[in-house]
Amino acid sequence: MIALSIVIVSYNAAADLARCLASLRDAPPAIDHEIVVVDNASTEPVAPIATTAGATIIALPENRGFGRANNVGIQASHGALVLLLNPDTLVPAGAIDRLVSIMRDRPEVGALGPRLVDGNGRVELSFGPMISLAAERRQRRLMKGLAGGDAATVAAVATMTQHEQSPDWVSAACLMARRADLDAIGGFDERYFMYTEDVDLCASLRARGRRVLFTPAVEVVHLRGRSAASAPAATRRLYARSHIAFYEKHHPWAAPLVRLYHAIVG
Repeated sequence: MIALSIVIVSYNAAADLARCLASLRDAPPAIDHEIVVVDNASTEPVAPIATTAGATIIALPENRGFGRANNVGIQASHGALVLLLNPDTLVPAGAIDRLVSIMRDRPEVGALGPRLVDGNGRVELSFGPMISLAAERRQRRLMKGLAGGDAATVAAVATMTQHEQSPDWVSAACLMARRADLDAIGGFDERYFMYTEDVDLCASLRARGRRVLFTPAVEVVHLRGRSAASAPAATRRLYARSHIAFYEKHHPWAAPLVRLYHAIVG
């Protein structure tokens, strides 16, 4: 069995994908690995970019959403470890090997996420507590402060991300897991077309007694939100759909409130 499968789902992000694959080509993991690119029916050419980088390409006939497309890539790959990677990431030399080392040293870990930073080196809040009404209020305040460049928020998040911890979830922008665990939980819940699927995945892993781990020992660049920014209205609708579905599954008592919220804010 191959040691590691790197699965990248891409939708109209050809330029980002090319940069991501170039970072993997220029500083490849030392262990035996494969790269699988799942094209979610992009309107721009993806196959030449993937094949030039030595990746396997899976072209889907329609956009199946993030979780479902990742499931396709996972099922088509062969590695004992699986790294889910967004196309808008840049992976520094040694980063993946360090993640692999942590997973091998910590058999209790089911999902591992690194420290994510933007193109300017500013840290991203890439982990958190289980989604709930109260937790979302706090997370939204932090995200808003980060987006607005609020100095106090940026400093607080930088401090939060300086030490290893076990949050309830880590971002699937860069998430390493074991194939055995992913197989056991059935991969991503495909009711989520886009957004909250990584929180749900980590919840399923924790329900199996697996640990979710955030490590600041590895840093990956995340050029966040390129494809979402190209279609903001559609992105909002997809977020609302997944957000409501998450509450219907995990907090059904609060689902009517969430549904009303999205009806009001549009």
